Amino acid sequence: MSAWDEYGTRDGTRSNVPDSAKDLEEEYWDALLNEGEYTHTTASSSEIDHMLSESNGNGNHTSSYQAGVLGAAHSVYQDDWDAIEQKMENDEILALKVIGYNRGGLLVEWQSLRGFVPASQLVDFPAEVEQHNRRDALVQRVGNILSLRVIELNPEKNRLILSERAAQVSAGQRANLLHTLQIGDIIEGHITNLCDFGAFVDLGGVEGLIHISELSWGRVGHPADMLRRGQTVKVYVIDIHPDEGRIALSLKRLRPDPWVSVEQRYQIGEIVEGRITNVVDFGAFACIEDGLEGLIHFSELAEGHFLHPRNVVQEGEIVQARILSINGRERRLGLSLRLI
Repeated sequence: MSAWDEYGTRDGTRSNVPDSAKDLEEEYWDALLNEGEYTHTTASSSEIDHMLSESNGNGNHTSSYQAGVLGAAHSVYQDDWDAIEQKMENDEILALKVIGYNRGGLLVEWQSLRGFVPASQLVDFPAEVEQHNRRDALVQRVGNILSLRVIELNPEKNRLILSERAAQVSAGQRANLLHTLQIGDIIEGHITNLCDFGAFVDLGGVEGLIHISELSWGRVGHPADMLRRGQTVKVYVIDIHPDEGRIALSLKRLRPDPWVSVEQRYQIGEIVEGRITNVVDFGAFACIEDGLEGLIHFSELAEGHFLHPRNVVQEGEIVQARILSINGRERRLGLSLRLI
């Protein structure tokens, strides 16, 4: 195993891509329901699913009386799921009363069903707010009638998710956007939510996702390091799933991959300036341009003996380094401080 493989990936970045589409699907809704990194105490999607399951009469802790009532009302209950699905397909706006709230958003009622409106899907809801102010902002909306559109429906999980923001666009606009967008299009939107694995972008009633691996050609610790809620951005469309209402987006693909031309722009033996981005046991990584990081191996940090690379360099430090090796295909750049 080389130092590059030990670090994670060949370009010096750790992979944050989910293991499967199913994992990404759950992370998508976890992020949407959890309100990103600003509120670590919000309920998870599984907790919200459980809450809705119990509210919708399908919980695991019902009494025998409740079970009988639920059994008798099953046909009505199923009819309501069928009806709400039809309303979603027709892109209808629903006027629903807020009957409660939790840490992640608001609970609303439609017929025999309960739905959830994530705080990130509310209009004019403060993006960054302290916990007590956040709670007050949610409490104030209890009893209000909201204009909402269904953005996620899964009867098997008793998951009914609605959006006030999606209801702000004209009828058919969301479906039109999903069916007219093409891979490779560049479109403008604004950041609505940030989470550990990416950023959500409102494209006009439809939410798109920029996975953290698509934010930059370089390493990104957290999306909040380079984006903020409410920020307007141009994004590149890399995938579209109209039936699921999913759009995969990229920021980094708006710019050329710096590794493609690295061997034409730099030469072995050349001295370059870089900023130390990460210090690990086997060396340090230095960024010489946006998206282009090189490895300074432990043996190339300095002459003599030292206990750890942090005894020689610190993150954020600007250094002069000599290029030892360049491999654009493998996305590897070897640097030396010792040979300066």
